[in-house]
Parts: sequence; structure tokens; C-alpha cells
Amino acid sequence: MAHHRNGGKRQMTARRVLRREVPSTVAVLADEADFTAMSRYTTFVFDDHATYLRQMEGLLRTLARQGTHTSVALFDPVGYEEFCADSHVDPDSPASRTRYTAEVAAAATKITYEGQPMGRLLPQLIDATEQQATWEYASSLLTAGGDCASCGEDIGRAAFARATRALRRLVRAVGPGSHHLVCSVSAEGDVPLVAVLHAEHRDDGPLHLGEAAALVFCTVLAAGIAADRPGGVVLRTTLPGRRDTVRGWTVRDGWLRPLTEAEVFAAYCTDARTGEPVPPEPGVDYRGGLPLPEEEDTGEEDTGEEGTEEDARTEEEAEEETEGEAEGEAEGGGKG
Repeated sequence: MAHHRNGGKRQMTARRVLRREVPSTVAVLADEADFTAMSRYTTFVFDDHATYLRQMEGLLRTLARQGTHTSVALFDPVGYEEFCADSHVDPDSPASRTRYTAEVAAAATKITYEGQPMGRLLPQLIDATEQQATWEYASSLLTAGGDCASCGEDIGRAAFARATRALRRLVRAVGPGSHHLVCSVSAEGDVPLVAVLHAEHRDDGPLHLGEAAALVFCTVLAAGIAADRPGGVVLRTTLPGRRDTVRGWTVRDGWLRPLTEAEVFAAYCTDARTGEPVPPEPGVDYRGGLPLPEEEDTGEEDTGEEGTEEDARTEEEAEEETEGEAEGEAEGGGKG
């Protein structure tokens, strides 16, 4: 009898071990409107969004304590309704919600749960989802460009190469610091394409930037170059013990052209929605954009800078970060 009980315990232990090796995907209703849309189903038992989010956070913590690798995706009520109609399943059913999560939400943008509170998790998830959507739309604009009528070159590929080169030279031109870059390009409708990138450039080291964010940034900039759409880049540099510096460039004639100091000030100190002036931010200097060499194989003599071996290494490493790795991901069909 004792032998039988011990055998049962070993089986339970083995199952728990296996359970830890089975990943989970949790789809969450991120905002009040989505929650309200799901509340019309009688099998959806939550009464308010705040309680729902607390319970969802408790579930994530439980899965983490059990050693389960958990990814979090957005639950889209509209997409869910379409899924149920296409799959001929009842939308007012927990089983249907499970199928949607496994088959649709799990294949969309996800982030890994690492113990972060829901107040930090949801903005991360929404940002990742928006960046993926931005990349997909900008990529479609590049693909639609076709080939150049005069030279036969792929317009989208050429624009992406110019965008990565412009980014590399921009970050190198402004020098060391923590750089926050925003690229904005006009799109159909009132909402522009926007990509955000953070780069660290130290005196004694290479350029560091996120590969996925660099891919989105270069793709949005390339879309503006290829389609000749109005757009620009704003860069904010932070250095310890110094005032922050803001610079700006506009997309014109297939390249980033520097804005004047007055243009940067006007752009940064104007409410984008109302057009009304807003007070300048304390502790910030507004400077004109720096000229960026446009030629593909520009040497140090062309820029007027005193070249060093470290400069050459820095540019090569930056090129690998932006052009090599980002373009490789683009050819692979996604941004990870």
C-alpha cells in the first residue's frame, strides 16, 4: 500500500515538472472599452475592469510562482467576434475565448511576464503592439514603391538603406550621450506614423540601441523618404551634469535636412493639436540640427572631422547595429 502511495506521489511530481515546461499565453482586455464590449456575454463573469485586472494580475503571479513561462497578449473583442463567426463557434463560451487566445492572440504581439505590475505591463504591451502595427504599415508603403522607372532599383530597399545610413550618421554627429529620437512621418488620415528609439553612445564604447526599435525607426524614416511624405526627426540628448539638448531635422529630397534653431524651438514649443504656443521646457537648450553627410562612402576628409581609429570602429559598430542587423530582420519578415 505504501509502495502504491509513493508511486502516485512520484507521478504527481513528474506531472508538475512537465507542467513547468508548458508555456502559457494570457490575453488581457487592456482598456475599459474592450472590457465593456466583452461584458455583454453572460459567461464573462466580471463586473468591472479594475477587478478584472486585479484577478488577471493574480493569475500571472500564480503562473510565475509555478515556474511557467507566460506571455501576455491583447484580447481584441472585434477580432474575437470575427474569429467566432469564421470558426462557427459560440462567442458566449469560455471554450471559444480559449481557442481565440491560443489561435489568434498568441500569434500576435506578445511580451513576457517578468513580475512587473499591471500598471507597467499594459503600457509595455500596448506600445509593443502599436510599434508592430507601425512597422507593418510602413513596410507596406515601402513594398508599394516598386522599382525606379529610370534605373530599375527597388525604391523601398534603396530608401531603407538611406534611412539606416542617416540614422547612423545622425547619432554619430551629435556625439556621446543618452539620445532619445522620435521620427514622425505623415500617413493617411490625421494620425502620423511615429517611431521612437533610444540610443546610448559613450565616450569610450560603441553605440548601443535596441535592434527591434531601430528596425521600426528606419522603416518609418524610409517610408517618408520613398514616398516623399512630410516628416522629421527630433533628438533629445542627455549628459550628466549638463542641460538637455534638443535638435531637429526634416525629411526632404530623400534625406534628413537640419532645422534651424528657431524652427526647432517653434516645433517643440507649439501644441501639435491646437497650434497654440507652449512654454519652453526648463533646463533644455534648443539647437539647430547638424548637417549630415549624404554621400554613401563619405570619408573623414569629406566631413571636415579629424578621423581617428576609434571613430572608424564606432561607425562600423553603429552600421552593424542599424543597417546590418535591422535589414537582416526586415528580410526575415518580422521584427521579433
